[in-house]
Formats: sequence, C-alpha cells, structure tokens
Amino acid sequence: MHAGTERLDGIFQALADPTRRAILQRLGGGPAGVGELAKPFDMALPSFMKHIAALEQSGLIRTAKSGRVRTCTLEKGTFELVDSWLDQQRRLWSQRTDRLEAFVTRDKT
Repeated sequence: MHAGTERLDGIFQALADPTRRAILQRLGGGPAGVGELAKPFDMALPSFMKHIAALEQSGLIRTAKSGRVRTCTLEKGTFELVDSWLDQQRRLWSQRTDRLEAFVTRDKT
C-alpha cells in the first residue's frame, strides 16, 4: 500500500466521526483551547481527548501546550492533500461520465 494512501485512510477515518467534524468546523474560525472545544459536547474530558488525539494523529490538527492550556490549530496542508485527492477523483469521474454520455448519445445508424 502506498504511504499517501495510508495517510488518506487515516484522514478519512478521522473525518467519519461527527464530533471530530464539528471540532474541525469550529477550528475553521481559528485556534481554540481544548476546554473551549469540549464545551458543546456532552462527554467526559478523557473521551473528548480521544477525539483530539485522533485528529492530531491523522494530521488534521496540531496541538501545543502553554501552561495548563492545550491549544488546537488546523493543519491546512493536510486539507490541501485531501483537496488534491478529491480533485483527482472529480476529474476521473467527469471523464467517465463524459465517455458514458458520448456512448449513450452516439448515433446508432
């Protein structure tokens, strides 16, 4: 398996969880502390930290500790990797649908 494929697998696995997607959406507005990010969720902090760890391991966020506060920040480069993969998929499927359309509409005479 290609290393890039393994990385994408981890990213999409992290994105599969609605809590993690909500965290990423919030971080789209800028860095935030773990405590602030955890407030909207009805779960214990250790459970929430598992989501943070999954996002960090996938490369979607990075965390930095300053004193007692752990701040989370989006890793934009990882999103560029996902965007690039999605772009390739769009082009591939667009070409396939174009060929299908040409086949279906071709004059059968």
